[in-house]
Amino acid sequence: MQAQMLAPAAVLVVWTLVVLLWIIPVRFGALAKLDKSALPAKQGVRGVDLEGVVPDKANWVAHNHTHLHEQPTLFYATVLILAMVGPGALDVTLAWTYVALRIVHSLWQILVNSVPVRLGLFLLSSIALIALAVRALVATMLADPSALPA
Repeated sequence: MQAQMLAPAAVLVVWTLVVLLWIIPVRFGALAKLDKSALPAKQGVRGVDLEGVVPDKANWVAHNHTHLHEQPTLFYATVLILAMVGPGALDVTLAWTYVALRIVHSLWQILVNSVPVRLGLFLLSSIALIALAVRALVATMLADPSALPA
């Protein structure tokens, strides 16, 4: 069951890398269309410096990439905890639910970016993560220490 628990985390890692690669054509494509005088006149421009310079839609994928490095870090820790203590079928289902909702959230934010729908997807994925985290807490707090190797 440990591999089944880790699989959703592996999928979310790969999805995060897909979104990272997605940034390249979107951002560079937007930059190529700009008058170079519109770019900030400083060396070492960061992505945040492109806010208000390139079209908003060109920044959406980068915004989502940032989001994939925020709350999902809690997901990765929770999955590892459950994989170590022995996950149940519900844990695996909750993990896949979280990942599916995060991928849909990504696609929605990158392609449409309607905030009410995005918020709903975020809240649903957060509920799945909270349930998973509570299950990890219960599994570790109620673990039988006498069953551990000496």
